[in-house]
Amino acid sequence: MGVIDLEPLSVPRSPGHHVRGAWHAVARLLAEAGVEVVFGLPDDDLDALGALHAAGVRLVVCRDQRNAVFMATGYALRSGALGVALVGKGPAVTNTATGLLEAASSGAPVLLLSGGTAAERRGSGAFQELDQQAVLAPLVKSSTRVEHPDRLAPAVRRAVLVATSGATGPVYVEVPDHLLKVDVPVPPPAPPVERPTTVPVAGDSAASQVLRNAQRPIVLVGGGMRHRNADGVVERFAERVGAALSCTASGRGAVDESSVRFIGLAGLYAPERAKALWADTDCVVVLGSRLEETATYGWPDALGTTVPVLQVNVDAAGVATQYTGPVVLGDGADVCAVWLEQAVDSAPVEWSKRVDEVHHGLRADHRRELAALAAKPELHVVEVLAALDAELPGDRVLVQENGLQDMWSYSFPRFECAHGAGSVVPSEQTSLGFGAAAAVGVKAAAGDRPVVAFVGDGAFGLFDADLPTAAALGGGLVYVVLRNGGYGWLHSQLGPHNKDLAGTAFVDPDAVTAQAPRWRGVHQVTVTKESLRADVADAWQRSRDGQVVVLNVPTRLEDALFADHELGGSFPVAD
Repeated sequence: MGVIDLEPLSVPRSPGHHVRGAWHAVARLLAEAGVEVVFGLPDDDLDALGALHAAGVRLVVCRDQRNAVFMATGYALRSGALGVALVGKGPAVTNTATGLLEAASSGAPVLLLSGGTAAERRGSGAFQELDQQAVLAPLVKSSTRVEHPDRLAPAVRRAVLVATSGATGPVYVEVPDHLLKVDVPVPPPAPPVERPTTVPVAGDSAASQVLRNAQRPIVLVGGGMRHRNADGVVERFAERVGAALSCTASGRGAVDESSVRFIGLAGLYAPERAKALWADTDCVVVLGSRLEETATYGWPDALGTTVPVLQVNVDAAGVATQYTGPVVLGDGADVCAVWLEQAVDSAPVEWSKRVDEVHHGLRADHRRELAALAAKPELHVVEVLAALDAELPGDRVLVQENGLQDMWSYSFPRFECAHGAGSVVPSEQTSLGFGAAAAVGVKAAAGDRPVVAFVGDGAFGLFDADLPTAAALGGGLVYVVLRNGGYGWLHSQLGPHNKDLAGTAFVDPDAVTAQAPRWRGVHQVTVTKESLRADVADAWQRSRDGQVVVLNVPTRLEDALFADHELGGSFPVAD
């Protein structure tokens, strides 16, 4: 299975603006919306497959429906455009639930299209019959089953609009079997939707007053700012008001981390050196974040109580109302542009100096760390990240999981999103296998840019059946598989607080030296400390030539970002 990309065929047409067959109408509507690629596994009748061929839309045929939605989500997160997944009905739909959960939590604009039982067969025990709307409705912004051909075009157009507007997210459209062979009207599209970009923010508003009074501000950038800061207005605003600049894990890539204002990630992944700034700040400006648990883990008690947390979000549902402070409903970049015009050049000198010292101190710490690791015989995950940085072009995109070893990539500056580099991470749901599969969609959106999936072997094992899908896409992907023998995070929980579980194992030591299944178009090698730089350079060259490369990196369980912490469930135990 892989990419199906044939010359467009003729579309069956009826008189006027009618198209013969629902899937031909859907394919035309997708092309109208600018969709170039669809990920999925079509229904048995293959009508959708033929329709996509006819419309000139590329289909990436997957082996697993969950992976298909992960790929569509990766495509949407990387491109900012609509990601589309296509599946059959019944169990094919239930297989997509985890992917939709991830897309919803990530705020990814994804359209899931599926087949469905014909109207006249519902309630009769039909093959693969299921109330699919009831299953998926809690996971999507809108869920529609199209019963009449006249409603198909409006339903698809509305789904595209809902997915890509406001707080973006997944939507679902079910195309039942009784529409497969009928005439479907496809009226000409309406004029493009207008999206005004000016936001009125009064100079005497509560938010503006908080900003004027702030002497030690921090600007926190979340995933809602993806694709909204192309002109660097957030960095200019932070510079003007003298703010430190931080981001959530999903917000990486929205700001240039080479800025001397940048102090690393917030919450769970905050560097130790930066925590004094979080303790002393007198204002946190939050742009496009729901302030989920990982983003606020370890926050001082004063934040959101005596210290205002000023939140800017396009969606009221994304506001964390447990934190005290003004709320501005609007696009973060547009609001920053207004504040930039209102602000005066009065950056607090002492605070700015402290921010700069933290940024440069983090870089100095990292240089000393690499020098110390170089003298040790074992290969460290941090050295792998350094090799990627040294051997790959600066505009690389790292697609991550959230396991025991790959968490090193969440630590600045061990991995840095600067000078065009990008990052795609799982949402707060941290769906296992997301990064490995999403990398295929990221690559489809990234063009010639290098894409590296930085994943653990547990996550990779859930994906590797779709390695041929990655190869069929044309290669250009590098998988760095950190092999600790299985599920390292779970195994690391077997600490002092779980003494009764002695003898339980979530890893297999023999699997540390395992390799991926062998497929045509996939090259793999097991990396050593001595071969690391050469292996990474060779992987980049092979990926440029169209191969998928798997770099297997044996790792030790103790080589973990939180190895020095007692673990208790999802997070390190609080101090």
